[in-house]
Amino acid sequence: MSGDLLLCYYGDDLTGSTDVMEALATRGTPTILFTAIPTADEMKRFPGRRVIGIAGTSRSETPEWMDENLPPVFEWMKHSSAALCHYKVCSTFDSSPAVGSIGRAMDIAASVFRQTCMPLVVGAPELKRYTAFGNLYAHFGPDVFRIDRHPVMNRHPVTPMDEADLRVHLGRQTDKSIGLIDFLRLKNGLAPEELSQRARQEDILLFDVLDEETKAATGRHLWSLREECRFVTGSSGVEYALVAKDAGTPLSGEARSVAGPGGRGPIAVVSGSCSPTTERQIRHAIDNGFDGIHVDASALTTQTEATVQAAIEAASGVLRSGRSPLLYTALGIADMRVAGLEGHLIGQGLGLILAGLVRRHGLKRAVVAGGDTSSHAIKQLSILALELLAPLPACPGSPLCTGFLKTEGEQLEIAFKGGQVGTDAYFTVVRDI
Repeated sequence: MSGDLLLCYYGDDLTGSTDVMEALATRGTPTILFTAIPTADEMKRFPGRRVIGIAGTSRSETPEWMDENLPPVFEWMKHSSAALCHYKVCSTFDSSPAVGSIGRAMDIAASVFRQTCMPLVVGAPELKRYTAFGNLYAHFGPDVFRIDRHPVMNRHPVTPMDEADLRVHLGRQTDKSIGLIDFLRLKNGLAPEELSQRARQEDILLFDVLDEETKAATGRHLWSLREECRFVTGSSGVEYALVAKDAGTPLSGEARSVAGPGGRGPIAVVSGSCSPTTERQIRHAIDNGFDGIHVDASALTTQTEATVQAAIEAASGVLRSGRSPLLYTALGIADMRVAGLEGHLIGQGLGLILAGLVRRHGLKRAVVAGGDTSSHAIKQLSILALELLAPLPACPGSPLCTGFLKTEGEQLEIAFKGGQVGTDAYFTVVRDI
């Protein structure tokens, strides 16, 4: 790898991985996101990038899966020339000892990197995620809630958040000691000697990020610790801290404007999200030029081939009429029963539907909605790597990307959207931008 590599990261799901890419690319740092550990020849297709990411699925996997699959990724990161290495987690920190265990991932990384202290950053004001005295807060609608009282995240179908103190929540997943640099300490000034001492005392060191000042201070401290704490865990708050203008790191920069490429005609959308946010977006899209097509999630997991083909035929009729099909397995919390089904298979099935539509109709643009859905759907689309094409207005963390297919020279414009992300007009904006 190039000696100019500033950062490499592994995202525990796809939408979180594109969130990191957007944070960096919009501040002027060329970033490429691979869908698996790249080969040397694949790397050569993308010269000049200063950050390399790998989009993973560990958010929806078991600790046993992590034990088998994360060490090769972390070894690859360790032997890169990157100044910092980052295990990216969701900004809502939803996880459990049995599914998406952040603690298990940190234990594995500490062993691979032989690192005695690991910084942890979760707050990201750009995404309306805040940490104060170690507690996590997140917005919903016009309000901000403590994460254990968040109307959606405290009822997450797989990993409900019943604890806001991240030290307590993470403590269920690892035996490592967890210390805190709270926002008051950051605001009052933290001497390098004190920071190094805290890093020697704790296995994990959580940094509060509450506002622009604490974000920049955290970025500055992460960079100063890079020699002894090269591996960092956290949300895209890690990158937002590193790129902050006042952080003074090589990644610091001003946000730049990136114009949209313009509409490409009808698009196709597949959604496996149960989120009320996505429900509003689906209803808005249906009122604005999309045709909604319900896909039976149970049939998608038990009668996959027939269900996929039926969905492709239904969506093909919509495309031939000049409209955009939106295929969904759920409409919000009313369809939460879908969440009890095998999420991997739902994502794979929706990916097969989208791949079939792209091939049959030569579509230039598409969308996948749902964090776990996106992680498993992309495997069906023959995408090797993603790069930022355009951020979407008022929708940080879910940009329109250029998807570079494994066949060199082939591309697809595509957006991957987490369940809680985006304005009501998200799908129409992607269609028209």
